[in-house]
Parts: sequence; structure tokens; C-alpha cells
Amino acid sequence: MIEVDRLDRLLGAIYDGPTESPPWNTALQQMREALSAAHVTLMLRPPSSESHGVMINTGQVTSQGVESYETHFFALDPFVRLPEGEVVTAEELIGSQQWLKSAMYQEYLKPLDIRHLLGADIYTKEGIECRLRITRSDDAEAFSAEDKALVKLLLPHLKRSIRLHAKLDYLECDRQLFAGAVNRMLVGMVTFAQDGSILELNQEAQRILAEKDGIVRSGTGIALSSNHENRDLQRMIRQALTGGPVEEPVEGPSVVEAMSVTRPSGRAKLGIVVRTIPLGEFTGAKQRPAAAVFLRDPESSGTQPSQEVVRRLFGLTRMEAALALLLAEGLTLDEAAEKLNVRRNTARTHLRSIFCKTGVTRQTMLVRMLLNSVISLG
Repeated sequence: MIEVDRLDRLLGAIYDGPTESPPWNTALQQMREALSAAHVTLMLRPPSSESHGVMINTGQVTSQGVESYETHFFALDPFVRLPEGEVVTAEELIGSQQWLKSAMYQEYLKPLDIRHLLGADIYTKEGIECRLRITRSDDAEAFSAEDKALVKLLLPHLKRSIRLHAKLDYLECDRQLFAGAVNRMLVGMVTFAQDGSILELNQEAQRILAEKDGIVRSGTGIALSSNHENRDLQRMIRQALTGGPVEEPVEGPSVVEAMSVTRPSGRAKLGIVVRTIPLGEFTGAKQRPAAAVFLRDPESSGTQPSQEVVRRLFGLTRMEAALALLLAEGLTLDEAAEKLNVRRNTARTHLRSIFCKTGVTRQTMLVRMLLNSVISLG
């Protein structure tokens, strides 16, 4: 039986697996050593006719071998859909002679010097199906009852870790979605740890800080060019990190403060909002987002919203969508007509059609409606 210390390290690696890239690489390597295996493979998403799937391989594998399984041999593999929680060899599942005569063994595994195959499948109530496959070469011993017992012992832990990974993956997808939305809305965001050091900057924040026009990175934080403005900003950040006034921390709604930042270049002032990020009920980590600084550059043009999004959203023609976007940028009707290379009367005709389709009656209402719509997210 496996030593207690080795088992402890293996279980620890399984639960650390969701934070690795690729996930569970350490655990699978340790499992391969414990079982004297040639390979240990975890199919997080088994290959299918629609997708190559996702596999984490350990041991000597080639890209050609992986690709041939993902594109062809997965369809010939009889060693699939194993009973939940069972650990079986290929011979136990379909019979020794049938396995050795199978196309999967003869055409795929035998040329790779793989003779023994041990497997278990994991299914979760969230619809996850994973396959754990362990191999040994032709000159190695067959898997023993003790080998199978070890894998069976590890399966429930691996299943829990896979479910944890799925939840973390869901949260990361959510985070990326909202982070992308904030970027497209041209809002810079800087998050700070409890000690006041920067944890993360989004793309727009990096752009604003890189310009070094009134605000810069300074050490582990940020600073303003104007001394008195910088004192105000640092006070606001300290207050946000404590969740209340510096002299008298309080519990309750998150602290929010705002200020404008003078830019030495003479461009329009930056807008800054500082707010605390409330501590979760069961949070104990020090390196967690404790405060956020939001930056807005009123002169930032960013990425032009898609004309196709505007056209579909309001039922406009392509010319009408182009005109509406130019007006939203602040151009006059005459300037927009010149840029579109059309006569002023033609532009006015398009504008009347836009009014009719959107239900507004003035150009200022149209611009406000466009700026408040979802076009920036497209």
C-alpha cells in the first residue's frame, strides 16, 4: 500500500490542481510515479466529432499521437462510458482476447508500446464527464488489485477537485466578461490589496497611466502630479482600504469618493472615483481586492462601436448608422456630411429617417440615446 506521506502529497496535489496550468499536472505526475505507469491522462472534455476535447497528458507523449486520438481513434475506443466510481482494466471490460484484437489496441496503442490500460470515469451532477486513463508498456506487469484500490481511493477526491475547478472556471469566465465590458466602456480600473499595493490594472487604466499626464504609477501604487491633489487621492485610497474614515473605521455600505485630476498637458481633467470593496463574510486572505480606483478620460475615443451593432439595434441602414456614430462623436451635421462625402441635404434626409426609426426628435436626444445604449459593449 502507498506510504502515508506519499498519499498525503498526492491528495494535496489533487486539491491544488485547479490552481495549476495545466490543471492537475503535478497530481497526475505523482500518480504516474506511484503506479509505475507509462502515462496518466485526464480527459477533462473527451474528444468528439464536434471537438478535439481537452486532455492533460503526463509521460512520454507526442503531438502526433495526441492528434491521431483526438481526430480519429477516439471513435474506435471501446474503453468509454465506464460505470461511475469503478476502476477497471480494458480486459475486464471487454475481455482479454477481444481487447487485443481491437482496432484501438492494434492500430493505436500497440505501435506506442502500450499494453495495459486502466481507467475510471467521473460524472458530476453539473454534467461534467471526465476520463482518467493509466497505461503501462508491453514489458510491464499488469495492473494489480492494489493499483486499482489506490485509484479507487483517489477518485472521490479528484471528483471534488474537478467540481471545484468548474466553479472557479465559471467565476473566471464571469470576471473576464465584466472586465471586458468595463474596458469597452473606457473605464480604467485599478484594484488595491489591503496593504495599498496594486493588484491589477485593466487595459484602459494601463493606457491612462502610461501617458503620465497628471497620474503615474509610483512604487506599488499610483500618484498625481499635483501635490495637493495627490494628498487628497492618497487619503481617499487609505480611507477606502479601511472601509471608513481613517480616524474612525466603520462597518456598513462601501465608501465612495470622487475627484478630478489636473493634467499638465492642458487636456480635460481626468475623473476619479475611489471606493472600498467590502470584506466578504468569510474572507481571511490578505492579498484580496480591498479598494478600487476608477479612471475616466473624457477625451478618450477608444474603439469605434460597430456600425453593424448600431444598425441592428435601431433598424438603421448602413449610411444612417455611420451618420449616427459620427454625431455621437460630437461632429456637427455639416462635419458628418463632409466626412461621409454626401451633400448636407442628403445627410438631413438620413437624419430625419434616424429620428423616425429611433423615436427621438432632436439631435441632442439622439446622441444621448446612443451614448446610453449598449453599443459600446458591441
